Amino acid sequence: MNAPFVPYQPDRKPIQETLAILQVDLKTAQARRTVRVFSTDEVPREAIEDALRIAGTAPSGAHRQPWYFVAISNPEFKKRLRAAAEIEEKEFYDHKAPQDWLDALRPLGTDFVKLHLTDAPWVIVVFRRDHEIGPDGEKLKNYYMTESVGIAVGFLIQALHRAGLATLTHTPSPMTFLRELCGRPMNEKPFVVIPVGYPAEGCEVPDLERKQLDEISEFISSSTHLPTC
Repeated sequence: MNAPFVPYQPDRKPIQETLAILQVDLKTAQARRTVRVFSTDEVPREAIEDALRIAGTAPSGAHRQPWYFVAISNPEFKKRLRAAAEIEEKEFYDHKAPQDWLDALRPLGTDFVKLHLTDAPWVIVVFRRDHEIGPDGEKLKNYYMTESVGIAVGFLIQALHRAGLATLTHTPSPMTFLRELCGRPMNEKPFVVIPVGYPAEGCEVPDLERKQLDEISEFISSSTHLPTC
């Protein structure tokens, strides 16, 4: 049976208004930085709920929405999460990470100590749901799970940033312990851990530059000369 269709006609803005909105959004996006030192100041649950609702509007393969978010503010739970993560991270930094990876991380000042997991008022663990479980226990396949969850995480990070909150994308290696810790089923795989809060007083971030537009894109327009086949 085909899904029902409804009319869709978003408000079409004058081009100058469109450009102005994008300029504002660009300035906001360019100010976003990854934060590793968080204030313990509280963030209301309502803010996290709305950010997750925004994440849930992301496009997904066959509209299966293969994501699940565990939002944690319980201090004791965050201590358990940090302790488990630091065990894996210490093993990674001491024995598993290749030297070129360690060299790439060194300018960012990262190590196995993960203060952000207990200092940030919220920690969101994102899971990728590889398949659904039907009413009779049957497997219902999902599609483009990694791409879909990645887009949802992008929506989430940008929504939190626009609201004045800071984030960090943390991927312990390996991450399988998160499934058991959060009590999630076997059809879900940990995708990323995102601490959320305000930067700590005196917080500093690396002085990094982002690639310029011509380094990350090209345009094939009506005036572009096309090679003959």
